[in-house]
This record gives sequence, structure tokens and C-alpha cells, in this order.
Amino acid sequence: MENDHVIEILLAEDSPADVRLTQEALKESNIRTNLSVVNDGLEVMAFLHKRDNFADAPTPDVILLDLNMPRMGGREVLAEMQQHDELKVVPVVVLTNSSEDSDVLDTYSLCANSYIRKPVDINDFFDVIRSIENYWFQTVTLPKIARN
Repeated sequence: MENDHVIEILLAEDSPADVRLTQEALKESNIRTNLSVVNDGLEVMAFLHKRDNFADAPTPDVILLDLNMPRMGGREVLAEMQQHDELKVVPVVVLTNSSEDSDVLDTYSLCANSYIRKPVDINDFFDVIRSIENYWFQTVTLPKIARN
């Protein structure tokens, strides 16, 4: 990524504590990021389609997606994204508490790019966020997504 590019991250998370931890972990980064937060899958889709309160939402470079959210869960978000060519290319990192093998299989079959279990320990959580940053924002080449 170019140094002047701000990485747009969409965090889909219904736990205020996990939102706060993610915000704090990203503050320690040397990478310029903008974190947008939504609380459920319906808000994810409104954000991605720039509807309702999200008309001016930035196009995310990556989505951090919780699986178990109210109203519309992560699996449904992934399935919906696959129905839209412009959304299929947005990398999705599932960041969840679930350790169920069926959840891992389901999300990869719905084209998630990564599946990460949230650690309980705060230091381990910060390490996970740093590893996501290092991999997704410094190692891989993200797609150049049309910005509107």
C-alpha cells in the first residue's frame, strides 16, 4: 500500500468491549487506518451499498466480521456479498468467538478470506489485531476497489 493511503476498515461487531479493544489496538499502529463500526449485518449491507445513514460511507479495504450478530449474522452477510460482483472482491476476515468446526467450514465456503478466533486475553487480542494489520496492510496486495 502507498504510504499516503489510509486503509479503510469496516468492523462489524456488536460487542462494545471488542469494538473498544480493536480501536485501542489500531491506535498503536504505524499504519494509517480509518475504522468504521457497524453493529449488525443489516448495517454492514447498508454501509456497503451506501444506503440510509451510510450514504457517505467509505468503501472498505477490508472487513472484520463477527459471525454472531443480531438481526443479520456474519454468514448471511457473506452470502449476500457473494450476490454482488462489486462486493465479492472486498477481503473479509471473520473475527469471532466461535470455535465450532462447522462455522469455520461454513464461512470459508461462503468465501471468507480468513477465520480468526478472538482471544480472551487482552494482550493476545492486541497481538491478533497487529497480525491482521501486518498481513492485510503490509504483506498482501489489496484490490484497488472503485471508490464512490
